[in-house]
Amino acid sequence: MRSDAGRFWATRERPFSRAVEDAGAHRTVDADDLVKLCQAIAAQESIAEQTAR
Repeated sequence: MRSDAGRFWATRERPFSRAVEDAGAHRTVDADDLVKLCQAIAAQESIAEQTAR
């Protein structure tokens, strides 16, 4: 989606666990373009994967 300010944003449908959130993952991210948005999403999922180990 695109905000009124022209930024792209995405919100994860399923919340992260408390432990993943405590490790720094954010359910909602935003960015200036789609490439950076995809990178932001990937970074959050990476935090989640590393925390689950």
